Amino acid sequence: MSQSHSPRFRPSRRHFLQIGLAVPAAGMLPRAAGAAAPNSKLRTAHIGVGGMGRADLNAISSHSHVEVAALCDVDAQRLEQAHAQHPNAKVFRDYRELFEKMSGAVDGVVVSTPDHTHAPAAMMALQHDKPVYCQKPLTHAVHEARRLREVALAKNLVTQMGIQVHSSAPYRRAVVMIQEGAIGPVSHVYAWSNKNWGYDGDAPTNVQPAPETLAWDLWLGTAAKRDYVPSAYHPGSWRKLIDFGTGTLGDMGVHIFDTPYAALALTAPNWAMTTCRPPTHVGHPERNVVQYEFPGTKYTTDKMIWTWYDGSFAPPKVSDLDLPSGWDLGSLQLPGQGALFVGQTGVMLLPHVGEPVLLPEKTFAETKRPDIGGGNHYHQWVDACMGEGTTSAGFDYAGPLTESLLLGVVANRFPDTKLMWDAVELRVTNLEAANQLLKKEYRDGFVVRGL
Repeated sequence: MSQSHSPRFRPSRRHFLQIGLAVPAAGMLPRAAGAAAPNSKLRTAHIGVGGMGRADLNAISSHSHVEVAALCDVDAQRLEQAHAQHPNAKVFRDYRELFEKMSGAVDGVVVSTPDHTHAPAAMMALQHDKPVYCQKPLTHAVHEARRLREVALAKNLVTQMGIQVHSSAPYRRAVVMIQEGAIGPVSHVYAWSNKNWGYDGDAPTNVQPAPETLAWDLWLGTAAKRDYVPSAYHPGSWRKLIDFGTGTLGDMGVHIFDTPYAALALTAPNWAMTTCRPPTHVGHPERNVVQYEFPGTKYTTDKMIWTWYDGSFAPPKVSDLDLPSGWDLGSLQLPGQGALFVGQTGVMLLPHVGEPVLLPEKTFAETKRPDIGGGNHYHQWVDACMGEGTTSAGFDYAGPLTESLLLGVVANRFPDTKLMWDAVELRVTNLEAANQLLKKEYRDGFVVRGL
């Protein structure tokens, strides 16, 4: 990586509005070849700097070796706020222009956009041989997750998915406890979130001109053109809509699936099936029950069932769970978000976010917890880019996790139908209509090589 620096300037507010009108320019992976040497600077580009992007920017830039070189956002107000914190960074509205003009002056890329832009922005960064930190879920479609993993591996680039609790002490402790056999082989995992990132209504119709501070066409990106509707898409409601987000399952499921997926060393599911309302082709269901069957591993029974609940279906009632007879869980109250591992000798409750609890309490009263500390998920990526250590949620891990998760999102479109899954061929074997939802068609002008 070159250590030269790009020219710096502080644009006026008028400039922020004008650049939006410009014609757009055409895992636990080892350190990338040519990564920054220790004690030098990692020059970062941040695509998406509002909402979670702002949190990502603050966390990454808090590392002593990071120099923020470029900021990109389709919202001029958010871009201006971020630029006030990092006045030496160059600013862009279009990530394609950023790569065209700044590729040689950037060492790592952080993608914190809405879900539908994760894969195109991250893939473009990989194609420019840049390490990538990408927010969760890794992608919007199953095929995208596979391709990001393959390209990152082929190019030997440092990557990390933004599931920050993955590196927290309670979650790391839960992994060790499960893998040390605290509750024996696991037969069932129940996971849930009472958040409602779904929408059961019709397509938004209150069309208005987009504010001049928002580059609406760039916000749409790869998605089909449509009119702007206030509060329906930007800045937050996009999570509910199938063209842009992945609903509660994608938004919170990726956090809550993560620890069981890692602890049980799961691979691809055999099948997935959802119970929800009929598809509207507009929004994700406001409440779901999603069930998966996974092949057995050394930490599970021969087959392992995973059941997810969201919206008003969550948390499930303890009395409705398939627990071994005779187990006294007392007056257990499940938290609003969490996971429950059912083993042959006990149960682990893992709140989101909180310490694991072993049940029945009398059985595990003398059990000692492993003394395991947490880490900074963001700094882990920076350190790996600098040649120090590795990441724990690189695309080699995040890709398969995301594929499994998004198969459940696809199943939302075919309620009460078991989708039989062939992970090698990346296809549903019993329903061709489901295969049409595994890969996206990108709008002209936003196609990225490799996807």
